Amino acid sequence: MLNRMINLLPAHPATRALVFSTLAGSTSRGLFITVSVIFFTRSVGLSAGRVGLGLTIAAVVGLLAGVPAGHLADRVGPRRVMVAFGVARAVLMLGYLAVHGFTGFVLVAAGVQLLEAGFGAANGALIAGSIPPEDRVRTRAMLRAVTNVGWGVGALLAGVALKYDTRSAYVTILVVCVALALLASSLVMRVPPIAAQPRRTSGPAFVVLRDRPYLALAALNGVLCIHYGMLNVAVPLWVVERTDAPAWVVAVLGLLNATIVVLFQIRASRGTATAEGAGVAQRTSGFLLLGACVLYSLAAGPSAWLATAALVAAAVVHVLGELRQAAGSWGISFDLAPDHAQGQYQGMYGTGFALAGVIAPALLATVVIGWGWPGWLLFGLIFAASGAAVPAAVRWARSTRPQIATTEPAFV
Repeated sequence: MLNRMINLLPAHPATRALVFSTLAGSTSRGLFITVSVIFFTRSVGLSAGRVGLGLTIAAVVGLLAGVPAGHLADRVGPRRVMVAFGVARAVLMLGYLAVHGFTGFVLVAAGVQLLEAGFGAANGALIAGSIPPEDRVRTRAMLRAVTNVGWGVGALLAGVALKYDTRSAYVTILVVCVALALLASSLVMRVPPIAAQPRRTSGPAFVVLRDRPYLALAALNGVLCIHYGMLNVAVPLWVVERTDAPAWVVAVLGLLNATIVVLFQIRASRGTATAEGAGVAQRTSGFLLLGACVLYSLAAGPSAWLATAALVAAAVVHVLGELRQAAGSWGISFDLAPDHAQGQYQGMYGTGFALAGVIAPALLATVVIGWGWPGWLLFGLIFAASGAAVPAAVRWARSTRPQIATTEPAFV
């Protein structure tokens, strides 16, 4: 049995190290997210509105870190930056224990978000530098499946704190989160170091900001990423306010989504290692998301059973679109990024995803819940149009490659 379990692990040493690091880090994040809002409201004493505002401010601040942190990863080596940012983030999380007001909460949350964004950009550069090009998308798919497992484990463990509902229980969970985050950073050290990229002798430092096709693709991906807010925000509100389906269906839909991602994300990434294949995947994703939006809208009816059936069907189509969107995003972000600037390119592409996370909750709640089925249809059409535009944007980007830059040795 032990040998069989070992055989399931990836053979590539860098991938194996990233799998264990991701499992520890995602378990930490699942723990924290599950208990954080309740901890801030009941133990720190902030109102729910202030917690939401503070987290939104922190998320906006985090948008600023991706490209600079990615550039730093290119210049000094992604493993070094990833470990440094990961350790700093873990230590800063302890600052939540000293928070007693809104200002302190925002400062700590913003710092954590900045380091989180930098960590993610360096992670992308580390994968690009340590994994062969043909295996990068598969590796990201594997890590995403592991992330969902970690989130689930973290959420289950968080139930202990929620059961006791005391400050000591929440403090214990936060300390465990920090320990797991430090473990995740230490495991990254098992990935072989990636050499720093040579310094450019001409042109701007942040070359990605002048790569208009890549910026367009990052924006299109950001629009598609609004669908993550559908399952987390729009669907729960839709279920309880506009359908007769029982509220527990929301939990079933979330479990269904996580299970399908764990089981099928790697398979769904096939054919997306090149930007062209990835563009087709994102086009398919857009139409699947349109179908999911239509099915979600049909749940608003007089029958609880019909509403439940429509919601389950919508969730299945939704997660199929999610699988293809995610796989396509990795193929595009890796294949079209120059080797000397993988860090800042991954940081920019991740900024589109992060921006979607900032605007999606309020936008979806206003349009979908406020407008009803026309709101669902509008978002569905936006998804379809954005996905359909990706292959053309990929061709535009491909026509601008390669770009050769004069270099000089890096200072490490």
